[in-house]
Amino acid sequence: MDNKISPEAQVAELELDAVIGFNGHVPAGLKCHPDQEHLIYPLGCTVLIQAINTQGQNFLQGHNNNVSCLAISKSGEYIASGQVTFMGFKADIILWDYKKRKLLARLSLHKGKIEALAFSPNDLYLVSLGGPDDGSVVVWSIAKRDAICGSPAAGLNVGNATHVIFSRCQDEMFVTAGNGTIRVWELDLPNRKIWPTECQTGQMKRIVMSTGMADDDSFFYLGTTTGDILKMNPRTRLLTDAGPAKDKFSLGVSTIRCLKMGGLLVGSGAGLLVFCKSPSYKPIKKIQLQGGITSITLRGEGHQFFVGTEESHIYRVNFTDFKETLIATCHFDAVEDIVFPFGTAELFATCAKKDIRVWHTSSNRELLRITVPNMTCHGIDFMKDGKSIISAWNDGKIRAFAPETGRLMYVINNAHRIGVTAIATTSDCKRVISGGGEGEVRVWQIGCQTQKLEEALKEHKSLVSCIRVKRNNEECVTASSDGTCIIWDLVRLRRNQMILANTLFQCVCYHPEEFQIITSGTDRKIAYWEVFDGSVIRELEGSLSGSINGMDITQEGTHFVTGGNDHLVKVWDYNEGEVTHVGVGHSGNITRIRISPGNQYIVSVSADGAILRWKYPYTS
Repeated sequence: MDNKISPEAQVAELELDAVIGFNGHVPAGLKCHPDQEHLIYPLGCTVLIQAINTQGQNFLQGHNNNVSCLAISKSGEYIASGQVTFMGFKADIILWDYKKRKLLARLSLHKGKIEALAFSPNDLYLVSLGGPDDGSVVVWSIAKRDAICGSPAAGLNVGNATHVIFSRCQDEMFVTAGNGTIRVWELDLPNRKIWPTECQTGQMKRIVMSTGMADDDSFFYLGTTTGDILKMNPRTRLLTDAGPAKDKFSLGVSTIRCLKMGGLLVGSGAGLLVFCKSPSYKPIKKIQLQGGITSITLRGEGHQFFVGTEESHIYRVNFTDFKETLIATCHFDAVEDIVFPFGTAELFATCAKKDIRVWHTSSNRELLRITVPNMTCHGIDFMKDGKSIISAWNDGKIRAFAPETGRLMYVINNAHRIGVTAIATTSDCKRVISGGGEGEVRVWQIGCQTQKLEEALKEHKSLVSCIRVKRNNEECVTASSDGTCIIWDLVRLRRNQMILANTLFQCVCYHPEEFQIITSGTDRKIAYWEVFDGSVIRELEGSLSGSINGMDITQEGTHFVTGGNDHLVKVWDYNEGEVTHVGVGHSGNITRIRISPGNQYIVSVSADGAILRWKYPYTS
């Protein structure tokens, strides 16, 4: 994090209340802790520890880039997480103390990416596998927190190894597998060497997607991209059986778990969850879930287990009745906008690629999802009467939905030529103001049954990024990436003032007394402007790196918040122009930020799909 804040201003930390988010693309990223009370999963550069029965969350922060793999030791004392980094740089593995929730050691040897991690059964060793640019396997001593030995993971004439799994009984044996390579390794501690043995699969050429080890080490199972399962014997290193012969798993076997009572839990890339047994591997029980399954984790012996999918859903399944319960959801794409309904902080709505979701603020639960397939929603706003959610879509349509049911109320077709990029509503609920990718600002009259274009205001040369309306509905301000902000008269429907700056404006806010506006954008400056004549009052240095994308001001006008590409949430004193609080927690670029009505929370959303709720630092 290169965010040094000037030493003379002692800046307080913002308190993080809750995180809504789960990166479902990390293979086997969702883990149930052996204490059976907590789920552990990655989100961006953070590892979240979420209590299963309560709302409690802890955050392990230390990575400077996205977490790519996760492992928990058998005793539950240690957590290890690996990350991706830029080409040629070293990627860190961090060893965490679970009870104290803090960093124990940084292990860095691999370049580029950590592909997979595994602990030995008695917490003696950690084995790590480097990504495609690194290609080595390293065994670390947990007690000394140092590397014991390493070796290239795969032979010269085969593909990369992508998975590693430790023996369940002995600390000296582990297996790596990947594209056309399956190897059983033995650790020779006195000589500090690891010796590989290739496993023979005869004529079968397979790319391994997932691995599972039986509890007594008698066999290990490999799921492949072909959609079948190979059962190998680690002692003879030979293929025991493979299946299913027909009806292979669609889109590959993406995750495998061996159960104590025999049998396998298998998840496919098409979202099918199956319980099956060797040697036929025919489904005994099965359910269809939403999104490709990337992790299955057992709670205890497997009487209950949790499933994570690519669409960032977390399900709880009881083994006996094999029915799924959805326990957590979140966005799996960049979140484009966040908005609170007028006058209440109990709910808020967010929009991402193809859906709008309404959340219950205090419990982080998703109350409603509105999906429009294959489209992207760029902005949303609640009508002040709370009877509709107005949304801006990249297919050039404005869609209005009922907030309780998600029913489509009306559509304005061809509202803009190059997609609708920004939207705002007036407080009398009679008008919607929209901005498009071509730079037009359009004012729509909304009746009971009709939606009529009142005026198209053509001044901006490039996309409109943000629209804010004055409280008396007589004026609005639009920010555009052509380097202008325009203040429009909504009564005469023409331009009042134009503000020019050498920046792509991303956000704009009225001061509550409405004689000043504040703007920000890609030049990282926060500027205060006079509404009356469009003159600049002052400029502040908003961040040290990256654009500022989101901004909101309190109802009293004493403080405002900003967020942007430096991943920091900052609270500013409006009159002093000083940062008073900084929130560290996002791992993607912050796209939008809002203060809740009543100043209880700050909610910020980011490009990695996360929604973070912060405690507002001042009592109103």
